[in-house]
Amino acid sequence: MVKIGNITRDGPPRRYGLAGAEIDAPPAPRGLYLVATPIGNLRDITLRALEVLAAADVIACEDSRVTRKLTEHYGIATPLTPYHEHNAAAARPKILARLAQGETVALVSDAGTPLISDPGYKLVRAACEAGHAVIALPGASAVLTALAGAGLPTDRFFFEGFLPPKQAGRRNRIAELAGIPATLVLFESGPRLPATLADLAAGLGPRAAAICRELTKLHEEIRRDDLASLARHYESGAETRGEIVIVVAPPAGDGAAADDVDALLRNALTRVSVKDAVGEVALATGRPRREVYQRALTLANSRDGGDGEA
Repeated sequence: MVKIGNITRDGPPRRYGLAGAEIDAPPAPRGLYLVATPIGNLRDITLRALEVLAAADVIACEDSRVTRKLTEHYGIATPLTPYHEHNAAAARPKILARLAQGETVALVSDAGTPLISDPGYKLVRAACEAGHAVIALPGASAVLTALAGAGLPTDRFFFEGFLPPKQAGRRNRIAELAGIPATLVLFESGPRLPATLADLAAGLGPRAAAICRELTKLHEEIRRDDLASLARHYESGAETRGEIVIVVAPPAGDGAAADDVDALLRNALTRVSVKDAVGEVALATGRPRREVYQRALTLANSRDGGDGEA
């Protein structure tokens, strides 16, 4: 029996491996743990997540083949049980029964934070209603990773997930999204990306956007441009394989504050010329190009000690 603090657990210590060493995982208080897992790079896992995955009585996962790659990589022997959209109705009572028996259950998705575009919220709701502890662990998220790297306003954003697969439904939904005064974050599959970008360009106009593909993986790519240009790029045969997040700037009528413009310009000026930075930020914020250009000149001169040239 293992005892740490007021928590006891039968059996030998449960362990995980890290940097060639075996580490004992402290017992986790009983309850349902929502554990974020890497979206690509297996090193994007927190120490707390490893401890909980190792200490849990069972890991509920979307696809055991995917999760097993993670657990085997870190030497975690916790058994896996499937929980996904196709078996959720049948699997949920079994998981709740385990919680009622005092077990510790870790819920993971194939990648990223559970409950984002998967059925986990119903399990969380049922666990809360039954009086079980629900503990969410922060960690990897494709939504936040893409938003942070897109170079677009981050003060307000709206996560849409996947748009409808058929064009009529997709265009109707885009029309509903057009007036939302926030940066939009969407998921999309590679085969549908060109058509989706064409519909976004038609429905939202010349907004700045970023295509974030294969984030944290070997072939990671972030391409920034206006929607129409991005649609042409991917329609011409550019690589679309892998996991894709689309980030779209807010409507032009909701121009960013001066501090936001300056922050975006500083970021852009580290990558491109003043002219290109002005075009990028004007599209992203809806501010007049002349106004953005004057701010860019001021920032560029300040950066160069007052002697910079446009």
